[in-house]
Amino acid sequence: MSPRSSLPDVSRRTFLAGAGAALGATALGLPGTATAAAIPNGASVPVLVIGTGYGGAVTALRLAQAGIDVQLVEMGMAWDTPGSDGKIFPTSSAPDQRSYWLRTRTKQPVSNFFGFPIDKDIPRYTGVLDAEEFAGITVYQGRGVGGGSLVNGGMAVTPRRDLFNQVLPTVDANEMYDVYYPRANAALGAKLVDPAWWGSTPAYQYSRVGKKHAERSGFPWRFVPTVYDWDYMKAEAAGTATKSALAGEVLYGNNHGKLSLQKTYLAQAAATGRVNISTLHRVTSVRPVSGGRYAVVLEVLNTSGTVTATKEVTADKVFFAGGSVGTSKLLTKLKATGVLPALNGEIGKGWGDNGNVMCGRANHMWDPTGSLQSTIPTIGIDNWDAGGAFAEVAPLPVGIETYASMYLSITRTNQRASFSWNPSTGKVDLSWQTSWKQTSITAAKSIFDKINSKEGTIYRTDLFGGYKIWNDTLTYHPLGGAVLGKATDNYGRLHGYPGLYVVDGALIPGAATVNPFVTITALAERNIEKIRATDF
Repeated sequence: MSPRSSLPDVSRRTFLAGAGAALGATALGLPGTATAAAIPNGASVPVLVIGTGYGGAVTALRLAQAGIDVQLVEMGMAWDTPGSDGKIFPTSSAPDQRSYWLRTRTKQPVSNFFGFPIDKDIPRYTGVLDAEEFAGITVYQGRGVGGGSLVNGGMAVTPRRDLFNQVLPTVDANEMYDVYYPRANAALGAKLVDPAWWGSTPAYQYSRVGKKHAERSGFPWRFVPTVYDWDYMKAEAAGTATKSALAGEVLYGNNHGKLSLQKTYLAQAAATGRVNISTLHRVTSVRPVSGGRYAVVLEVLNTSGTVTATKEVTADKVFFAGGSVGTSKLLTKLKATGVLPALNGEIGKGWGDNGNVMCGRANHMWDPTGSLQSTIPTIGIDNWDAGGAFAEVAPLPVGIETYASMYLSITRTNQRASFSWNPSTGKVDLSWQTSWKQTSITAAKSIFDKINSKEGTIYRTDLFGGYKIWNDTLTYHPLGGAVLGKATDNYGRLHGYPGLYVVDGALIPGAATVNPFVTITALAERNIEKIRATDF
């Protein structure tokens, strides 16, 4: 037995290689395949990555390709087994226990329809979408192998190059746009919709109405790439493939056409034979031990969220990839409780909501948006220069004609919150204030007030409860909390602890000017290339 392994019968590399091969089938979502073995208590590994979202998936793949064994740990489920309805994920219009992470009642972003509340009671379960509530804001996050890629709308937007220095001022923009954005987009499978098909299919009538209204009010608009398989969606529309995006699947996962990380980075990582994944494992502590290594404490969960076991493993290097909130909360706790006291004072700071606000507009009867709506948005309205807003033309896939246009806006905002440890509750708090959303509402109104004036239309007041026009209590795009060049060096190395790294959206200071997952992926590609070359 290796002196740095607690596995008695097989070498560490053999164990991880076999488990990684099992994951190769699991990550592709193939029925009837083996599941990767969970990491055993007392294991010793060269690399442990906390989280399987964009940053974690990139890190695992690139290290494995370099011949390094990687252990991924994921708090959520594998999402590879169909339920009683034959589907892995439910539709957005019919949420059940698979929909939400350890909630007993749904918390849908569109919470009302025609003035009536639509949330409902569900069994407590380790579902795919976490609606995590802090004072003043609900943060939506993916839970499961693939992280946020499971639950987002798939809009793979690269920021405008002239705005990049506002996002990551310490990073070489030429390097990002010449090397890492192209690498990330290729690996994610980002592609544009066929404009001719988009222009004729009933599924994008809602987008064409949004485009028409933007044009008539003088706003620039653009197609944006997505990570959906467009050939598959065309087959859905033709009736030759099982409907997925055209069956209202997005918010709680997509069963077929979307290229989530399970089908891209994680599948490639599994194919190396060097990656193992442990699901329903929640990291609670990372502390230094002798030899420059780290002891990692993990809680094993069942699908009701009950802790069934606790494990401790050791790793040479640990990569924090639990998402902006997950990484920031854990590091904030470890610093404040004296487990990692040498982390600097920037831990927990610089967190933002990417300027997210939602609104709906009520169109005229002669402007129907269609009863069939693809859940994958394809266009955005760009008023960043004049008003500080980029707005997705979003679907409202309820299966009936609504005469409504929905939008998710990403806006310029300097509002930043901080995480802090609350010893009286034993939890991490966030200092966000709902009133800060007014900056984002004002920016979004620079688009939609003008469109309403031009079209003679009004805002919908029946979608968010209490006659609200704006959903200003949520974000889909949490960013920051361990900002690059502040809490870390310029490649994600945490100050004070060689061998600890941040590789996810926590590195980006609060706003990305567009949907952030391509930037998170490209930054992870940049950082792990440097780390692999210099730290291994």
